[in-house]
Amino acid sequence: MGDAERNMGPGMLLVSANVGSIFEDPDNMLPVWLTEFLSTINRVRPQFIAMHCQEIGGKNYETSMQHVDVFLERLLSSEEMHGYDRARIFLDEDFKTVESFTALGSFYFVHESIRNASIYDWQARKFRSLSGREVYKGNINSIPFKHKEKFPQDFFPNFRWSRKGFLRTRWSICDSIFDLVNIHLFHDASNLIAVETWPSAYSNYRHRALEHTLKRISEDKHEKVPHFIFGDFNFRLDTQSVVKSLCATAKEERIGNDGQIKRLVYKEEGSENGKVVLTLEKKVFDHFNQEVFINDFKWLHQFDKEPKRFADRLQELDITFPPSYPFSEDVREGRQYMKTRCPAWCDRILLSQSARDLIQRGDEYTPVYHVMGSNVCMGDHKPIYLYFRLVPDTARHIQRSRTHPNGFSTAPLIIRETSV
Repeated sequence: MGDAERNMGPGMLLVSANVGSIFEDPDNMLPVWLTEFLSTINRVRPQFIAMHCQEIGGKNYETSMQHVDVFLERLLSSEEMHGYDRARIFLDEDFKTVESFTALGSFYFVHESIRNASIYDWQARKFRSLSGREVYKGNINSIPFKHKEKFPQDFFPNFRWSRKGFLRTRWSICDSIFDLVNIHLFHDASNLIAVETWPSAYSNYRHRALEHTLKRISEDKHEKVPHFIFGDFNFRLDTQSVVKSLCATAKEERIGNDGQIKRLVYKEEGSENGKVVLTLEKKVFDHFNQEVFINDFKWLHQFDKEPKRFADRLQELDITFPPSYPFSEDVREGRQYMKTRCPAWCDRILLSQSARDLIQRGDEYTPVYHVMGSNVCMGDHKPIYLYFRLVPDTARHIQRSRTHPNGFSTAPLIIRETSV
């Protein structure tokens, strides 16, 4: 083993993916999504993969939850995943148990080259060594290897119920211990409300839920360890300021009835035919030029204010990609946004300072924080990934000679489906 290899920590791939769209049109979207995801695996060749999914089963989960098994089977049987002989997968699928259903799916894969890997048992309060592949699906409330909570109903008032919450696991990889938290925060329900003020009511709902999550992590009875929180935070831009910037030379026209504003139309002043710059409705955000969000997106960073409210506790690597949402769900339009919401970086990978200290730095170990599927349709959310290497002193437990002769893992798959 050379000096460079000896000083190299295990490669870690963290992925945040709201997958709701692919279960609405699985015949067209699922193959494209898996191809792009697996090509990323093949390109970076991580030794540990953590993929946090939201909206497992899609928006119409009563009828489309059945497609999750197809997604899982294709993923596990792919050639790119054969070298990962250990896996733990948590699928919260029991939509009939409304009080606890989150539709979160957390997928973890450990490559055969890593010898020392354990998962935490939250009930026994100790780590358990990993062997084989295990899938926990259905009602997973009693599974001891995760800490799952759905946010209280009053966190998102005026809505009958939601699937929002978090699912936390704890890992020991090559003697580095850390928490991985899959999170899904509340969405913007109306552009007309979001544009009224900053912070918007929805931003405040998200702030409360994330505060709750961080408090649960910091104040529980378990040892405090570095944590990575990644998922669909639903963070939105300061919509009021974005609209003012986009429509600085336009005149606002308010359209409605019975005292209720239904539409805001911004027309360019001085233009011959009153060119419409932007149209806003409850679920319409139609700007005439999408290039300002895709190719010229850097100007939007000044309005990305929601994560800054947690800057004293959560950090993030520099964002060098366009907003991850809301992309078209038409497989022919991989680079087009839907005209429903102001584009925003909803999907994030945030980390505590102690977690950031686990990331190896140097010219050869520069972490990569980027988007998957820049040019293809991945659904309304583009998956976000962070690839890095753990600090080098964790590398001593990596074993590089356990590859099977054919390069494939022979670990059995165990599926544990539970119900109430």
